[in-house]
Amino acid sequence: MLEPTTSYRPSVVALAASGLILALAACERREPAAPPPDPSPETPTVVMAPPRQIDRAELLAAVDVAASAYARGVSPGGGDTLVGRRLFVRQAFGCSPQDPAAPGIETTGGDGIARTAFGKDGKALQLSLTPADWTEAPLTAGGGDTWESIEGFWLPRPWIRTDDCPARLAAAPVNNDVLTAAPVTVAPTSIQTVGLAAVFETGGSRLSRRNGRAYAFTVRGEGDLPAVSSPGGYRLVLEGRAMAFANGRAIRCLSASPDQRPTCVVAAQIDRVAFEDATGKVLSEWRPT
Repeated sequence: MLEPTTSYRPSVVALAASGLILALAACERREPAAPPPDPSPETPTVVMAPPRQIDRAELLAAVDVAASAYARGVSPGGGDTLVGRRLFVRQAFGCSPQDPAAPGIETTGGDGIARTAFGKDGKALQLSLTPADWTEAPLTAGGGDTWESIEGFWLPRPWIRTDDCPARLAAAPVNNDVLTAAPVTVAPTSIQTVGLAAVFETGGSRLSRRNGRAYAFTVRGEGDLPAVSSPGGYRLVLEGRAMAFANGRAIRCLSASPDQRPTCVVAAQIDRVAFEDATGKVLSEWRPT
């Protein structure tokens, strides 16, 4: 009797199971999928800082360029970078020691120059500035089609760019006499060559117009003692925004001949006037309200 023969070939089911196990193992050995790329970073928003304020030194430098171009009879060229810019002009006044016996300040008929003087009692020190009326002045008349009036502020000593009091110098010959040995009497000059023309639009607010009234402040001493001048003088602060004359430029110049330094003024809308002491302490200020 024949014995049944046993087959050692794996069954179809076993082979299929083995294939499935091998396939799963192969999947486990694969490299992990790369993560998706990071989204591109957003382009940062660039915020442009507003132009910084123009101070006394920068303003005088711009006036020098305009004066030179006028004297040469040419255009300054390029666009006017002053128009629309903020102005912060600080300048020294009251730098010389005051005599209590000297006459007080005349606050009418303004000439646009800040001054100090003791009052009639010799105890109170008066700081005063009365703007000049430049509405019909040759240099500014007709400067803007919509300007109703113009008040003027001079910037004394335009050859000094800083806003502190100048050092007191010994008397010396002036003009061509510096080359001679002849004695010369030095007299203070009243000729001004650089100013700010505060313009007022037709129909605009009249609150900031002075109309011949002075900006004034009184420095008093302690008790019955007379006032003491600030050792470093005082400071006049003029703040505002540069405007444009009818030709689109902020600076206008005029002179009788190329041999005479031109007188130049900067059109401006003044929105703050202040008196300070030499340390920068505000003594008084005026703003349109």
